[in-house]
Amino acid sequence: MSFVAIVYFSGYGHTAKQADAVAEGVKAAGSELRVYRISDTGDLPEGTLEELSGASAIIYGSPTYMGSVAWQFKKFADASSKVWVTQGWKNKLAAGFTNSASVSGDKCATIAALWTLAMQHGQIWIGTGLLPANLKASGPADVNWSSGFGGAHAISPADATVDEAPRSGDLETARLLGLRVAEFAKKLG
Repeated sequence: MSFVAIVYFSGYGHTAKQADAVAEGVKAAGSELRVYRISDTGDLPEGTLEELSGASAIIYGSPTYMGSVAWQFKKFADASSKVWVTQGWKNKLAAGFTNSASVSGDKCATIAALWTLAMQHGQIWIGTGLLPANLKASGPADVNWSSGFGGAHAISPADATVDEAPRSGDLETARLLGLRVAEFAKKLG
């Protein structure tokens, strides 16, 4: 049976909270879910890369550090070349999410890195499909307040605890991304 997978790294817990929101969306669609958190040393359990070949969709997540993915996520991405050679993830859906302390924080560069990984594997990328909350009255509680179209963005101020951030609008944006990916996966069978 196929499943939706979330593969992510979180350095301080904020991106893990965002991954949990993505997972809520996947579960809301009634899809089977498997979550793989990359360790602080950039590793996943033995056999994970091969196991991901059974997924119908892989949703990638990483905090934005210095304008790109965390090195731990990059280690996973580089290791995935073993699957690339066999085209094991070809035609699977893909999506991504990221989090940084700044409003912009070059999150688009991280989403681009996640997208590039998916394109290297021959995957089909799913964006958020959400309009931005770009009115004067809009704020952090609104869905897609930081205008992520290629993937879900979240903002966790540098002095915010995991209880304080990401904020509700960013978490709902992540949940909606998970829901959208799972719904597309069901349509494709």
